[in-house]
Amino acid sequence: MTAEAVSVPVTGGKAYRELAQIVRQRGWMEKAQGRVLTELGAHLVMHLGGIALFLAVDNWLVRVAAFLISAYGALGIATNTHTSSHNATCRSMKLNRALTYFGYTFFFGASASYWWNKHCVVHHPAPNVIEVDDDAGLMPFFVLNERELRESRGLARFFYRIQWIFIPLVLALNTFFTEYQGYRYLLPILADPKRRRPSHWLDLGVLGLHITAWIVVPMFFFPALHVLGFYSLRNALMGYGMFAAFAPAHFPDEAVFVDKSQLAEDYLLLQTATTVNFRTGFFGRLACAGVDFQIEHHLFPGVPHVYYPEMSRVVEEYCHQHGYPYRTLGWGEGIWKSLRVFYRPKKVFSTLRSSTFQQSRDLGLVGPRPVR
Repeated sequence: MTAEAVSVPVTGGKAYRELAQIVRQRGWMEKAQGRVLTELGAHLVMHLGGIALFLAVDNWLVRVAAFLISAYGALGIATNTHTSSHNATCRSMKLNRALTYFGYTFFFGASASYWWNKHCVVHHPAPNVIEVDDDAGLMPFFVLNERELRESRGLARFFYRIQWIFIPLVLALNTFFTEYQGYRYLLPILADPKRRRPSHWLDLGVLGLHITAWIVVPMFFFPALHVLGFYSLRNALMGYGMFAAFAPAHFPDEAVFVDKSQLAEDYLLLQTATTVNFRTGFFGRLACAGVDFQIEHHLFPGVPHVYYPEMSRVVEEYCHQHGYPYRTLGWGEGIWKSLRVFYRPKKVFSTLRSSTFQQSRDLGLVGPRPVR
């Protein structure tokens, strides 16, 4: 789904405007550049320091520990960059964009242009909206909802019945696929004089720097197979990390899939019905950089993630008072339920209304049930 192909009404209604006013009054719209960049610095130290330690020692136990530390830092870089991609790190648009190129394109080979279109332009206004949000549809490779499964035939239907067997291995390819999708999006734009912009050439240039820094230059110092093996292992661990950080917000049953006819309905309901939060400890919260508070992020993506823990109490109370769903899962629970969708594809709701959800004020964990 491209930005040109989607038209999403972003009308929040009275409830959304009221909640937005509360957020502004609390000062959460103000940028927290120092805190966000300090976190990014810590993740860079862990990622690059872990790589340096891995290369400096021969003990394999130390090497494994170093690689895991590096992977933890890498996940933190990615989630922290997620904040910058929404222009939420600082007031300067140029600095936010530069940080996005740095964190996504230079470090992980993901096209920033592709990310801004896929995630910020298409996904955010329409999360889990079937035939609009590409994150909610992995066809023809995998099915995520009952509608897709019903429409499949023959060998494809047989494969989809057993697709869950392959998911643990396929997740290792997650980062590689994102790289591929980025080139697939960017190159046709560069070939079209009417669509390409200087930013697209910049994107390609930073992708070239990524290849140079992470593959070409290391080959002058290490055997080519070792370099490619290290790069592949780094990407594989990032694939698992990105699934663990981003999937629990939208894949569990509690985060419903909805028909595209519901785009014109209540914006606040759409965001809270299709999104859930998950709980983490200190280290999990540092690594997730706000993606564990996806309800708050989806409602106000321009708010720096460092405010989300405090902000979540206000948003949860508002949702309960006004009949909107607000669900929070454990992190392990969220990952498990995200994997389970490949075994038991989710329903697609053709009608979205507050009465679809049975809420618990005390727990906020009760999942959605279809309206009978």
